[in-house]
Amino acid sequence: MRLINRHPDRPSRLLLVILPFALVLFAYFMGSADRLTDNPNDKLLPSAVQMTDAVKRLAFTADTRTGEYLLWQDSAASLRRLAIGLGISALAGLCLGIAAGTLPLFGAPLSPVLTVLSMVPPLAILPILFIVFGLGELSKVMLIVIGITPCLARDLEQRAREIPVELLIKAQTLGASTWTLMLRVVLPQLLPRLLISLRLMLGSAWLFLIAAEAIASTDGLGYRIFLVRRYLAMDVILPYVVWITLLAWLMDWGLKRLTQRAFPWHQGASK
Repeated sequence: MRLINRHPDRPSRLLLVILPFALVLFAYFMGSADRLTDNPNDKLLPSAVQMTDAVKRLAFTADTRTGEYLLWQDSAASLRRLAIGLGISALAGLCLGIAAGTLPLFGAPLSPVLTVLSMVPPLAILPILFIVFGLGELSKVMLIVIGITPCLARDLEQRAREIPVELLIKAQTLGASTWTLMLRVVLPQLLPRLLISLRLMLGSAWLFLIAAEAIASTDGLGYRIFLVRRYLAMDVILPYVVWITLLAWLMDWGLKRLTQRAFPWHQGASK
């Protein structure tokens, strides 16, 4: 049997999923044990005990200065900014994608603008955002919005252009207006694609958020990572990176489940 036609059964699939993570953890802890044996004060590869102590201190011990549990405070601040940024981006990207992909009079000027904006590196304009919007919450949210909205809009525009023309013609022969076409024909086709596009853009959204928090913030996951880096506190940085990865994975899983539940007919809902 050709390799392309071989599919793992359920136990084998589970093993193949776990194997890469197990190998990475094994290599890390072997390297950590070796370095700590040579130098017990080594900070580059902290042991599991050191990282566990750091997590206990940050997550389950109140800060003596503020009385807050730092890990949960940072997580709440970052997730709030991310949720606002993603919400605004989704709404703006959906509106722009529908307009550019459905209405030729809007698509002619919008499509080139979206293409150009999607090529601008968002981190390059971060100083401009701080100058224009200040160092508060707005600049951090705007970096996410500016960073992912053009890409979302371009993806939705392309999906709108792929809607069969026959559907639009049939709806018009039944008396559908432009507004009805967009609400009853185009919008249902784009909503599942919007959720899939958000899943694909989650990594970029987290990147922009961490960068903004690292430069100008007093709380947040990115702020904490860059605050402790001066002390080479890898026992804090590594658990924070793992926590961010877990949060991103949970958000991706949630969007996937939402797509499957809300749009089971969509061919990309199970991916």
